[in-house]
Amino acid sequence: MTDAATGPLAVPPGMRWSAATAAFQIEGARSEGGRGRSIWDDFVDTPGRIKDESTAEPGPDSYHRSSEDVALLQRLGVDRYRFSISWVRVQPDGKGGPNREGLAFYDRLVDDLLAVGITPFPTLYHWDLPSTLEAAGGWLARETVDRFAAYTEIVAEALGDRVRHWYTINEPVSTVLQGYAIGELAPGRQLLFDSLPAVHHQLLAHGRAAAVLRGHGAETVGIANNHTWVLPASGSEADQTAAYIYDLIHNRLFADPVLIGAYPDLSALGVELPVQDGDMGVISAASDFYGVNFYNPTTIAAAPEGSPVPFLQVPTPDVEHTGFGDLWPIQPSALTAFLQDAKDRYGDHLPPIILGENGASFPEPDRVEGPLDDRERIAYLAGHIAAVADAVDKGVRVDEYTVWSLIDNFEWADGFTQRFGLVHVDHETSLRTPKASFEWYRDLIAAARS
Repeated sequence: MTDAATGPLAVPPGMRWSAATAAFQIEGARSEGGRGRSIWDDFVDTPGRIKDESTAEPGPDSYHRSSEDVALLQRLGVDRYRFSISWVRVQPDGKGGPNREGLAFYDRLVDDLLAVGITPFPTLYHWDLPSTLEAAGGWLARETVDRFAAYTEIVAEALGDRVRHWYTINEPVSTVLQGYAIGELAPGRQLLFDSLPAVHHQLLAHGRAAAVLRGHGAETVGIANNHTWVLPASGSEADQTAAYIYDLIHNRLFADPVLIGAYPDLSALGVELPVQDGDMGVISAASDFYGVNFYNPTTIAAAPEGSPVPFLQVPTPDVEHTGFGDLWPIQPSALTAFLQDAKDRYGDHLPPIILGENGASFPEPDRVEGPLDDRERIAYLAGHIAAVADAVDKGVRVDEYTVWSLIDNFEWADGFTQRFGLVHVDHETSLRTPKASFEWYRDLIAAARS
């Protein structure tokens, strides 16, 4: 494919194409249809937590306007749609029987997708832990694993006759490090390294859920881990050590158990995870794919003396950055490097990779009169798709690429101030307006199939 914005574009052959969203970020309707409260409801209702004090409503209002999303997906021409199922819409208190009205919403969405030839690819957990379970310990408590398995059974019983492809848990690293360690995301706790038991319980929940899904006929099941290519800020021993520790905590702590059935050595951090007999076998039961969410590299320096953690994220030099600022650098070659390193590190233990999220936010107006010329996003996507093609040329198997996101949405603690969508959304009226990147991605998909 060739386009005016980027020139010739290398496209991996045989690639499946997808776009993604998440329930809390697009659905709105937080008090409708029997929906319960999640940790994100608590977070947005706490003054000072959200940058613009928004509450995820109405936003895209996809609970009422999902047919518009399906029409956009059909026009886009994607093979699959990655969406998430809200735990509290299905099981309001995180235990007990299902909320039939909530399940009916996802039942209709699945049928609508299948009717237009798009494969539904849901995520069971995208950060919306029921508040009742957080009050009982959340992901720090092993009981939450059992509750998640029971929730998975409800969803699989309802949708498993038509849905054959599943993500279990999205980005456990973000829940642990940003949610439980430093409090930037829900549930807003600040436990530092005492947060790490939440790693094990989420990974164990992934393994338990995978077994349930396979029992209901699932063909492919995998986790979606957020990964980054870690760069030391300098060649100094201190910076190299800090980068190693950050890579350990952000990448290997989440990949190693799933792929090779063992945690990396955490003794230097004085951390011992709550592993019980049989846990690692459950976590590492063969995944059908390995989901990689990738946005940018991370440059790490040694932390100043007295810091509670031994590393410090610093700007990556000599690269542009997205609308999130200089800690969100744009460097597509980092994605190639990460994918090749994963192949080299895990070898035959690495199943086919799916890029579960990749995208960028840039400053855009709240209202538009027509399609935005978002050429910065097009350049970002083109660069990262080319980076995937480069990795494939080097022998890495990547089966699917997913744009984050289909539509502008509620961007967690940044509220409505960041826009990742291929489609602009007026967050007061919910009006959807495809951007130039939407047409570009549509044309890329069509050209890749020709």
